[in-house]
This record gives sequence, C-alpha cells and structure tokens, in this order.
Amino acid sequence: MNVNKLVKQATVVTLSAAILLGGSASQTFAKEKDTLDHNETYGVSQITRSDMHKMIDQHGDARFTVPKFDASTIKNIPSAKKYDESGNLIDIDVWDTWPLQNADGTVAEYNGYHIVFGLAGDPKNGSDTFIYLFYKKVGETSINAWKNAGRVFDDSDKYVPNDPYLKHQAEEWSGSATFTSDGEVRLFYTNREPWIAESGHYGKQTLTTAQVNLSEPDANTLQVDGVEDYKSIYEGGDSTIYQTVDKFSSEGNFADNHTFRDPHYIEEDGRKYLVFEANTGTEYGYQGEESLYNRAYYGKSYKFFQDEKNKLLQSPKKDLAALANGALGIIEINDDYTLKNEMKPLIVSNTVTDEIERPNIFEKNGKWYLFTSARGSKMTIDGIDDEDIYMLGYVANSLTGPYKPLNETGIVLHQDLDPYDITWTYAHYAIPQPESDNVVVTSYMTNRGYFEDHKSTFAPSFLLNIKGPKTSVVEDGILEQGQITNNK
Repeated sequence: MNVNKLVKQATVVTLSAAILLGGSASQTFAKEKDTLDHNETYGVSQITRSDMHKMIDQHGDARFTVPKFDASTIKNIPSAKKYDESGNLIDIDVWDTWPLQNADGTVAEYNGYHIVFGLAGDPKNGSDTFIYLFYKKVGETSINAWKNAGRVFDDSDKYVPNDPYLKHQAEEWSGSATFTSDGEVRLFYTNREPWIAESGHYGKQTLTTAQVNLSEPDANTLQVDGVEDYKSIYEGGDSTIYQTVDKFSSEGNFADNHTFRDPHYIEEDGRKYLVFEANTGTEYGYQGEESLYNRAYYGKSYKFFQDEKNKLLQSPKKDLAALANGALGIIEINDDYTLKNEMKPLIVSNTVTDEIERPNIFEKNGKWYLFTSARGSKMTIDGIDDEDIYMLGYVANSLTGPYKPLNETGIVLHQDLDPYDITWTYAHYAIPQPESDNVVVTSYMTNRGYFEDHKSTFAPSFLLNIKGPKTSVVEDGILEQGQITNNK
C-alpha cells in the first residue's frame, strides 16, 4: 500500500473539487492530514500500542514478575574460562544461551548429556562474541556440573568455498540447536559481519547453520570434533517481506535499528521452519511517518487511535516510532537446511519497537506459543522506561497464526531493576517440559563487563505455568543456576 501516492492523488482530486465549488486551497489543506489515516494489517498479527499501554497496569503483578534472586548466592560459571591473547587464563562472560532441543522443543539427551550453546567472550573485549558449548550429565543440576567444551567453530571454519557471506563473519550471535532424527547435532545461529561504513559493511546479519560433530574421549568428557555442512541459509531476500541490510543502509538513517537474527528451529508435521527476529519489508508495513497513521498499530477504539496518534505526533518519540517496524519472521527450509519458502511475518511491532529478540516457539496442548524478549529502552510507549525488561508471549491455533496476546496484553515476564544489580536478567527462554503445564525459563544474569568479580552467568532458572491464553510465574519455583529441566 503506497500511502503517499494515495494521499497525493486524493489531494489533487480534493483541490480540484474545492476550486470548482469556490473553496480555498488552504481550507482543503487543513483536512489533508485526515486522508493519511488508514487501517491495514497486511494480514499479520500486531503488537499494538493499546496492549503496551494496558501492560503498564500489570507491572508488579506477581504472576508476571521475574522472581527476586539472592545476590549472595550467585556464582560465575566455574568452567567459563579461556586463554586471552596474552596466554592468561581468564574468566569469561556467558550471556544468551540455548539448549540442544528435540524437534518439539523439549530438551534433548545426547549420550547421557544435556548440552547448552551460549555466547561468551572476554569481559574486556566487547567484540569477542562467539558460540561455546557447555555440557553436563543428565540429572545433575548444580552450576558446578557444567563443563566447557570451548568454542564450536575454529577461526578458519568460516572460509567455506562459494559461500558469499561466511568469509566476512566478525562475530557469532544467538540461535538454536536441534538433535536430528538421525542422531546429529544441528546448530543454527547468526553470522554478524563487521560494521565498517567506509567499505559498505553495515553489520549484515545472516541466518546460518552447521552440523556440529562431537566425540567422547573418556566417560566424562565431550569435545567438539569440527563442523560440516556449514552454510548460510537466508539474509532477507529482496526486502519486500523483511528489511534487508542493503535497504537499511541505502536510506542512511542510522537511528534505525536493523535486525535479522536469532534463528529458532521448529518442526510441524515433519516440515522444517526457522522463526527469527527481523524488521518488516516494503510490502508488510515497513516504516516511515505514514505508519503513524495506521490504526492497526494502535488497537482498541477509534477514539484511542486518534488520541494516541495526536499525542505521538507531538512526542519526542515520534521519529523513533516512525522507524519502529520489528517483526518475528518465519521461513520454511528444506531437509538439507536450505531455504525453501519465504513466509510473511508471524507478528509485528510497528510504531512500538524496532527490536523483539530471541523468538522462541513451540506447540503445547494443541496451541502454538510464541515468546520474545524486549527492552523498554527500545520502546516508544510513555510509562515504559529504560529499566523495564520483558518476555512477551502470544498464542495461536496454528503455527502461522493469527497470534493473540497472552494475559490479554502479551506480558509474560517483567523486571524493573537497576542494570548494575548483579541479579539483573535478560534473554529469557522458555523450555517446554514433557507432560507438564510448566515450562522452565532460563536467562543470563549480570551485565557484561559491569563488575570486576561478577561475570555474566547462568541465572537461576524458574518455572512458568501455561494454561491456554494465561501464564503465571510458579510460586517457590526457583531452580538452580542454568537448570534446563525440572527435577522438582
């Protein structure tokens, strides 16, 4: 829908009519703004401004509040160590993590082990962001039980012949991992290229995969024995469905926040899919000031739309809202993990936020549940501030939606802590448990590089109950740091 073109056409017709009737051009232009109003969903589900405003009233509700953790009990992951460039053994930060999962999202067992992949790196080097593999014996719950197999990829692995993107990789960003039906470990992650404006590199993000080979040199050790079938899958196509980095960079507005990352693997009836974080493309709402006039992004009543729109147009957040076009996208992939079909977004957050991160989706009791992490600092809603942290959630009767907000607004988890509190958490990840209405929620704790002695580490996990369209944090449901299954 080309709103600007329609507005110009409508203005010409209206002006002609006004002149014929003896009216003035100034009287006609006074009404021109009204012609920008429209109501277009583009056939996708919306995170609306109305829902976000109502969510503020749910802050402080115990059902949706991340539990309070005892700071004195929090430990760094003992095995999270590496040698720095000078050969010194150092403690490293570990932040976004994800378990090796079965196709239905439950935790997989690999030869008696549970496996977690995670982003980790030197606390003093912000560009040291790579994927490590941690493992422990099934049944062990202590943070001390997690062993570190080191980085998944060698620096030279990215030089894959004929792959146009891997050779440029600067960092490895979040993803997911599945234990295949033929007993292989398949990793999905984000290849992040460098940000070098002079050479035209703008931090391009590409959904990427590899088979990770493991071996057991002894009864208590797993090690990475290289990767194979390492390849790029998808980087956004032609920008009609999802905004590409080329489209982003051509517009030259670096207040914009381009996202194309966090591939999450899921299967339905044997068909393979990746759900990921992105931004809407040109045929699905995109971005720009005209989006501020789309009633679909506001929700609720016509009066709310007009009142909130007029307030936003006068707000210092107006420009940020015009750029906000977050999306949780989906593609179908072939059995060889190459792109099969581009698909329209599952849910979008136009005018609300540009960034809805780490999508996580699974089927439970005949419903599909879709979760995402979000930060108040990226949002454009009055009453939500920089310290607000969320996991939002949505439910549908089918994988492709339509999705409706859990708990009436989409709130599932909320935390409002000083980022310099070591119990500050982010990147919440819901892991379904077999034959249970509870899921285990993992996250990381402590901001990277904020403390000398406290590193980013596995946060204590906790239980979340799901029943139909409602969720609630389970009272007294706190588990051990890094626990991914519920042994209570």
